[in-house]
Amino acid sequence: MSLHPAKLTQLVTLRLILVVPFVLQIFVAVGLVGYFSFKNGQKAVNDLAEQLIDKASQQVDNRLDTYLALPIQLTEINVDAIANKELNLKDLITSGRYFWRQAKAFRHLSYAGYTLTNGKEAGAGRWVKGVDLLLYENLGKGKASDYLVDDKGNRTKLLQSYDYHPLTEPWYTDSVTAGKLVWSSIKAAEITNVAFTETGKALQQPDNPLDASLEYYITVSAVAPFYDKNHKLLGVTGIDLTLTSISDFLRHLKATPSGQVFIIERNGKLVGSSGNYPILYKLNDQVERYSVLDIPDRLIRTVAQELQKRFHTLQAIQNEPEFDISFNGQKQFVQVKPWRDKYGLDWLLVVTVPESDFMAQINANNRTTILLCLGALVVATILGIYTSQWITRPILRLSQAAEAIANGKLDQSVKPSKVKELGILAHAFNYMTQQLQESFMVLAKTNEQLEQRVEERTAELTNTLEELQKTQALMIQSEKMSSLGQMVAGVAHEINNPVNFIHGNISFINEYTQCLLELVQLYQTEYPEPTSVIAETIVDVDLDFLSEDLLKLLASMKLGTERIREIVKSLRNFSRLDEADIKEVDIHEGIESTLLILQHRLQTQPDSSAIAVIRDYGNLPLVECYPGQLNQVLMNILVNAIDALEDIQDRASQITIRTSVIDSQCVQIAIADNGLGMTETVRQRIFDPFFTTKPVGKGTGMGMSIAYQIITQKHGGKLECFSTPGKGTEFLIQIPLCQLASLDRSVSLN
Repeated sequence: MSLHPAKLTQLVTLRLILVVPFVLQIFVAVGLVGYFSFKNGQKAVNDLAEQLIDKASQQVDNRLDTYLALPIQLTEINVDAIANKELNLKDLITSGRYFWRQAKAFRHLSYAGYTLTNGKEAGAGRWVKGVDLLLYENLGKGKASDYLVDDKGNRTKLLQSYDYHPLTEPWYTDSVTAGKLVWSSIKAAEITNVAFTETGKALQQPDNPLDASLEYYITVSAVAPFYDKNHKLLGVTGIDLTLTSISDFLRHLKATPSGQVFIIERNGKLVGSSGNYPILYKLNDQVERYSVLDIPDRLIRTVAQELQKRFHTLQAIQNEPEFDISFNGQKQFVQVKPWRDKYGLDWLLVVTVPESDFMAQINANNRTTILLCLGALVVATILGIYTSQWITRPILRLSQAAEAIANGKLDQSVKPSKVKELGILAHAFNYMTQQLQESFMVLAKTNEQLEQRVEERTAELTNTLEELQKTQALMIQSEKMSSLGQMVAGVAHEINNPVNFIHGNISFINEYTQCLLELVQLYQTEYPEPTSVIAETIVDVDLDFLSEDLLKLLASMKLGTERIREIVKSLRNFSRLDEADIKEVDIHEGIESTLLILQHRLQTQPDSSAIAVIRDYGNLPLVECYPGQLNQVLMNILVNAIDALEDIQDRASQITIRTSVIDSQCVQIAIADNGLGMTETVRQRIFDPFFTTKPVGKGTGMGMSIAYQIITQKHGGKLECFSTPGKGTEFLIQIPLCQLASLDRSVSLN
C-alpha cells in the first residue's frame, strides 16, 4: 500500500516530534556524566605522572649503575694483573691476546689495553666497520698497526698501519695527573671504513656490535695509571665503553607512549636520547655531539631553554627539580635528576611526559559519550526517514540502473519491488538489460579477436623487420671486412715481394762492402804514399767517414726491412677476415696484429697524449676459432677503447689486455681502459643494433652488436661489459678452446 505524499510528510513530522525530546534528554544526561568524569580524571593526572616519571628515572638509574660498573671492574682487574706480573708488559703479542679475550667476552667494549711511558701499546677492540675484533699494537715510535685475528686471538694479517701518539692524548694525561682510576672525557668518533682483503671481499662479521649501518659512535674510557714497586709510573691501562647502546635502551624504555628521556653532561652535551634525532653530527671532518641548545629535537631544546631560564647554568642543579612546560600547545611534565659516581661522572637525567598521554582515556570517554548522543539522534531520525524511502527506493534503484547502462555498464539488475506496478517495470527492465548485454558481449568478442590478429601480425612484421635489419647490417659489415681483408692481403703481398728481395740482398751487399773496405785498407797499407790525384779524391770523399758511415747505413737498411716485414706479417695475419673455416690460431698473435695496425692511434696525437698498452698474457694453447672474425671483434673493442681515451686529460691513458685459461675449457680475453666509463643505461644497450653514443658520421652502432653475435653465436662464447662511470670500462671475451666440442654440446642440448 502506497501513501500520499502529504500524509507521508505528516507521519514523518509526528515521529520526529516524539523522538527528538527523548534523544535530547539522553544527550544531556550523558554529557553531564562525561563532564564530571573528565574533571575527576584530570585531578589524578598529576599524581600518575609523578609516579611514572619516578619509575622511569629509577630504571635508567639502575641501568647506568650496572652498565658503567663493568669497565671500572675490568680496569681494576687489569691493574692488579699488571702489579702481580700476570701480564708481561714487554710481550706485546701475548698482552694483546689477553685484552682480546676481555673484549670478546664483553660485547660493549670498544677497546681494552695499556700504554707504556715509552709510547708502546698493546690492546684489542672494535673500531673498523665490518670487523668484529682487532689486535692493536704500537711499537713506541708513533706507528700503530691493526691486525686481523683467528678465533683464538692469533694474528693472521696486518690490516692497516697509521700514525698515532698516545702520550699526548687527554685520556693519558688526565689519568697520569689524577694518579688514580678515573673516567676520561666522552669521545665521539667515526667508524673506520670496511676493510678489504686482497681479493676484494669485505671482512664482514655479522655479530659486530658496531652495526655497519652506523656512521658515528661515542665512548667513555675508564683509565688508571700503574706503577712499579718504587711508585715510578710505568703506564696507563684503560677500557673504552660504547655509550651508543644507552640511546637504544632509552628508546625501548617508554614511560608513556609519547614520553621522552635524555641524559646530558653538565656542559650541555648529550650522552643519550630516546628521541628519533641522532645526538652526533659531523662538522669540518670532526664528529661532534649536539648540545641540548642546538639539537634538531625541538622538545629537548625547549626543556633546555627552560632549565637555562630557571637555573642559568646546569652546574647549579643539585636536587631533583620538577616543573611543567608548554610544547606544541600541550602540557609537558618534566623531572631532572642528577646522576654521579665516585670516579668523576656527573650527568643529568631528564624525563618528559606529555599530559595528553594521561588524558587519552578521558578524551576517549568524552568521544564515546558524544557518539552515543549522536547515535541516538541518528536512530530517531532514521525511523522517520525509513517510511519515505520505502516507496522512493525502488524508483531510485531503477533510475540508477538506467543511468549506469547509459554509461556503458550493462551488467545491471533491478530487484523487484513489492509494489505491483514497480515490480512489472523491474522485470521488463531486467529483460532489456540481459538482451543488451548478450549483444554487446558478441560484439566485444569479435572486436577482441580482430585486435589480437592485428597485434600478432604487427609483432610478426616487427620481428621480421628487426631480423632483416640485423642480417642486412651483418652482411654489409662482413662484405666490407671481406673486401678490406682482400685489399690488405693484396697490399701485403705486393709489398712483401720487393721487401724480401731487398732484405735478402742486404746481407750480400754488407759482405761485399766489407770486402771492398778491407781491400782499400790493404791498398793504403801496401801503398802508403798514394798519387796526388788519389790523395785529393780521398780528401774530397772523406774516405774515413764514408767507410764508417756506409756500414751504419747498411745496418739501418736491414733494420728497416725487418720492420717492414713485421708490418706485412701483421697485415697478412689481419687479412684472415675473409676466412670462413675454423682454425687453430695463436690468440696473442691476433691481438698483436690488431695493435700494430692501430699503432698510429696509440701514439701521441696533437690533442691527446700517447696511450700505454699493458699486456698481461697468460700461457694459452692454440685456440679453435674463426680467426678473421675474432680479429674483427678485437678491432671493434680496441677502437672503442681508444675513442674513450681521447678526451682524458686528468690522468695517463692506458689499455690493459689480460688473457687466461678458465677451467681448462675456455680462454678469456679482458680488455680494459681507464676512460670516463659509461652509465648503467648505456651499458645495458651497448650490444643493441644501431645503438651508438658517438657523433653522426663517426659510428654506425653495429660494431659491438656484430662483435656480440660473432662471440656468442659463431663461437658459442660470452661477451660481457662492465663499466664504472669515471673509472673506465672492461670487456670480457670467453670462447671455448675447442669449437667442435662446443658445437657438439650445442647440438645435443637442442
